[in-house]
Amino acid sequence: MTIPTVKTLVLLLATVVALSACGFKLRSAQALPPGIEQIYLSGSQQHTPFKRAVVDYLKIYQIPYTSVAPSTDEQKTVALYLMQDSLDRRLLSLFPTGQVAEYELVLTIRFQVAFAGQEPQFVEFDVTREYQDDPDAILAKSRELDLVLSELRQLAADRLIRMLPSLDSRQN
Repeated sequence: MTIPTVKTLVLLLATVVALSACGFKLRSAQALPPGIEQIYLSGSQQHTPFKRAVVDYLKIYQIPYTSVAPSTDEQKTVALYLMQDSLDRRLLSLFPTGQVAEYELVLTIRFQVAFAGQEPQFVEFDVTREYQDDPDAILAKSRELDLVLSELRQLAADRLIRMLPSLDSRQN
């Protein structure tokens, strides 16, 4: 074990001071706005892959959630209503034979969030990925497409939870 030099300690201290002075926070430092204790989660469809991804990320971030509607006087619950997501494919390139070689997959997420004492807000965002198709490997590409769609849903669920604090107008 080596003893850190004075120069190393000064550099480390300067880095810590600079980061704290500029307001840097770890991304997962604040999953819910202050004063919010749980999320009421509902949706237009009960058992969609995206809703399962959101539930998984709520568990990862250790955010309490419920599917039971809160009482009207519940001030510490955010109501999150997931609308039906949609998947579009945009053509990016073709093989010389005219078959599609590459797609851009666009997953559009729509949800409504209501904080206590505020009007509900409608939010929509897209998550995109490129996907290369190969007509000679249909089974493998089918499985790969399933994995890409699963990854898109996970990214969208993570993004949704991370954007919740910025949607609370009490903080702005």
